[in-house]
Amino acid sequence: MSESDQADEGQVSDDDWAAAMGEQSAVEAPQAQPAAFEQFLGGNDKSQVTQDFDMILDIPVHLTVELGRTRIPIRNLLQLAHGSVVELDGLAGEPLDVLINGTLIAQGEVVVVNDKFGIRLTDVITPSERMKKLHR
Repeated sequence: MSESDQADEGQVSDDDWAAAMGEQSAVEAPQAQPAAFEQFLGGNDKSQVTQDFDMILDIPVHLTVELGRTRIPIRNLLQLAHGSVVELDGLAGEPLDVLINGTLIAQGEVVVVNDKFGIRLTDVITPSERMKKLHR
């Protein structure tokens, strides 16, 4: 495959993802505003707050989409082989959990565009809901 074919193929994929994202914009929730942390900075000006906040924007995090979980005894684990099926507690059609660094932040549904999987968020967990779960 030539480089131009690869570039064209990548462009088609980008266009398809852009179309999928465009579909979501019709039902998308209001955009979140960046948090202002002025009260923690002792009255510094807004440009300083923006610079400090911008420093963390490039920190990588682990995003995980979880289909389900199960517990099995080690005996059964050792019997697994190619073609084995492991039953999970998640049901077909049930929303999938989206976790950031192991913390649930949203739920969504699987989408497929050009043979690649993605996830469309259907419910985002608010910070107050996350705090409630921590106190349980």
